[in-house]
Amino acid sequence: MNRSTIRLLLVLIPFAALTGCAMVPPTPKPMYTATLPLEPSAAPQATGSIYADQQSLELFADPRAHRMGDILTISLVEATQASKKAQTSTSKKNGNTVSAPTILGKGLTIGGRAADSSLSSSNSFDGDGSSEQSNALTGSITVTVAQRLSNGALIVRGEKWVTINQGEELVRISGIVRPADIANDNTVPSSRVADARIEYVGKGTLADSNTRGWLSRFFDSKWMPF
Repeated sequence: MNRSTIRLLLVLIPFAALTGCAMVPPTPKPMYTATLPLEPSAAPQATGSIYADQQSLELFADPRAHRMGDILTISLVEATQASKKAQTSTSKKNGNTVSAPTILGKGLTIGGRAADSSLSSSNSFDGDGSSEQSNALTGSITVTVAQRLSNGALIVRGEKWVTINQGEELVRISGIVRPADIANDNTVPSSRVADARIEYVGKGTLADSNTRGWLSRFFDSKWMPF
């Protein structure tokens, strides 16, 4: 294998890697899979009582989610905005003058000119930068209770796929919900979800049209030497 072939392979490898990353669609993740409720045993033990806990309809119980597998709706009300601005200005000047030395009462001259010398320098720097970013996500997603912690808090998780024409949209969320924050209609805002992990991705024709090509990404990546 000659050197020209090796150089060609070194150039094509980043292209192939970027192309492979662009073609990988979003896939389901186990950490967002819905949790099913615990099924009662097939043959419940006879206690002689008319009331059976596993077969109760909970007519007077709180309908809000509180057990593993219960369903809970999370209202997405995410809105963030951040801005940053920095400005720096520096200036520095130096100047030095050395007079010609005096020898026997007369100033030293070179070629009929006084041997004076002077040195000066000047430096300045101006820098200015700013950055602004804002994001908003609204909607709702219904999740299931994956675990009930010892303090009563609920670990919830779930995902929702929506297929419209030639595209697919995927919303995922997981986090910890406090039962006191759950409304009477069994909903809770996402701002009340602790350790929230929210994903919103899509694939299809619409998503591809808003994505830069692999060659454009290569020129903006760290592999670009210029």
